[in-house]
Amino acid sequence: MAEKKIYVSLSGLPLSFELKWPFHKSTSGADFHVLHTDIRLESAEGLHAPVAVNLSETLREVMPSLEAKDAEAPVINALRKDVDRRQIEFVKSGKLVPVHFSSRHYDFKRNVWVFGKAMDEDMSRLIARKVFWQTKLIGGPVWVGDPTDALYVQTTVEHLLQEAGKLAAQGLIKLERDRATATPALMNQSAKFEVDARAALEELEKKHAYERGVVAKT
Repeated sequence: MAEKKIYVSLSGLPLSFELKWPFHKSTSGADFHVLHTDIRLESAEGLHAPVAVNLSETLREVMPSLEAKDAEAPVINALRKDVDRRQIEFVKSGKLVPVHFSSRHYDFKRNVWVFGKAMDEDMSRLIARKVFWQTKLIGGPVWVGDPTDALYVQTTVEHLLQEAGKLAAQGLIKLERDRATATPALMNQSAKFEVDARAALEELEKKHAYERGVVAKT
């Protein structure tokens, strides 16, 4: 079994992804491939989002393959971005929800994935949250040189490690190459990280509650 990894949204939600490979051709007759995935919200017990990632044929043409080695990072980041956009709802149970993995995540002029450029302070916050949540939920050391995270914030692994170095200089982590170990100074900020996650979840739930209310009135 693959090692469980925690990926944090820019809004502060710790997530894990169970991607049920491989992609398969849609049985509905539509022209796309499907990958069933379960996104778990690790800061709230029992909350998850079962989704069907629908890969458009346009995007399929630019991908080297549909194997995990080529597709895992962009799929995780597309889903993570939809969490940031409050497009995905976390529930105790729930049916499979379609999520479009399409050309909006790809810049065809530059031939690169685009999930939104983050500022350095956002990257630093993302790394701190990742180290905190993975240490709390799984243990360390934590891989802070993950190319999936670099792709998500549109930077390089080297730049991420530079931001991690700043956290190390502040005494929040101990950094050895591309692995970080949380210090007591970081773990003592648990209240802040947990408040951030609760606030992000409340905003997400508020949006979906509003949308359900609008639909019910129409």
